[in-house]
Amino acid sequence: MYHINMTPVSSVHHDVSEARLEDLHQSASVLCVSLVSGVIKMALRELSSLERFLGLKKPNKYSTQGGKKVPVLQNNNGPSLIGLVTIASHLVREAKRPELLGDSAERRAVVQQWLEHRVTRLDNCSKEEVKVILKDLNQYLEDKVYLAGNVFTLADILMYYGIHHIVVELAVQEKERYLNITRWFDHIQHYPGIRHHLPPVVVLRNRVYPSGHY
Repeated sequence: MYHINMTPVSSVHHDVSEARLEDLHQSASVLCVSLVSGVIKMALRELSSLERFLGLKKPNKYSTQGGKKVPVLQNNNGPSLIGLVTIASHLVREAKRPELLGDSAERRAVVQQWLEHRVTRLDNCSKEEVKVILKDLNQYLEDKVYLAGNVFTLADILMYYGIHHIVVELAVQEKERYLNITRWFDHIQHYPGIRHHLPPVVVLRNRVYPSGHY
């Protein structure tokens, strides 16, 4: 005797759709964890590189908190410091390099603006947002050597760290479109003591290449 499967086709399709949806959810979760992990490692590497640039002899110990794993510095002299910008600014003060935060009220405001821009706009931005960010930054740098005018500051350091992975991937046409960014980026990466954890990006024959391609 033959047994006929009377399961409706729509039910089968529903089960398959649910299985695919579950796979997509799992893949998205893995990707999300991977991205968050990458951001965490990058932030901690940045702070370590900043300590070396500032000449701080005793490295700090960092932890993370929250779903976004925000970096935290356990401060022996007070409450814990939370967030990349807050910790970086503290390190600058600890190293007695206040000029890196701006040598005037106006410059301090500009530096703070770019530090906030780094963590609120640049970090974890989409591909479409990257285009807008690059366009605005390129226009801003048209008549400036550094982000705060003619003075090197913490804004240049953290923006360089944050935009490095984007500049590495710039195609020839994109590089030509963002010449001011390329000029600024190359200047910062050659600033003494800045590039520790990041590979150099070589500007050669009007192109930008990762050092491994050179």
